[in-house]
Amino acid sequence: MIVVTVAAILATIAMPAYTRMINKSRAKDAAADLASLGLNMENRFQLNLSYPVNAAGTVVGSSANSSFTGWAATQLSHFDYTLLSDAAGYTLTAAGKGGLAGCSITLSSANIRNATPACGFTAW
Repeated sequence: MIVVTVAAILATIAMPAYTRMINKSRAKDAAADLASLGLNMENRFQLNLSYPVNAAGTVVGSSANSSFTGWAATQLSHFDYTLLSDAAGYTLTAAGKGGLAGCSITLSSANIRNATPACGFTAW
């Protein structure tokens, strides 16, 4: 009986910590996805001397959007990726879904990187 009680106590402590660790790992992967997409945007800038123009909230990463064929999101099942850009700059955003609903990660053309505390980190 004591062993079962100790195991239950350890499980109640370990499971939330494990969930936080997994969510932080997914958020770091989403940040890497944004950095990769940012490189794709910079490559387009070098080729055209302007960024591609996208309306606010343009969803990227889905099969419906073929504008970025050189980029694939690794955390598409856990994050929605959006792009706001004009010829002079862009802002990329990864917004968490499900258990990561409060997590939002952004990257701008000026290399300003932000994340909400729900991601498990605020700077990257």
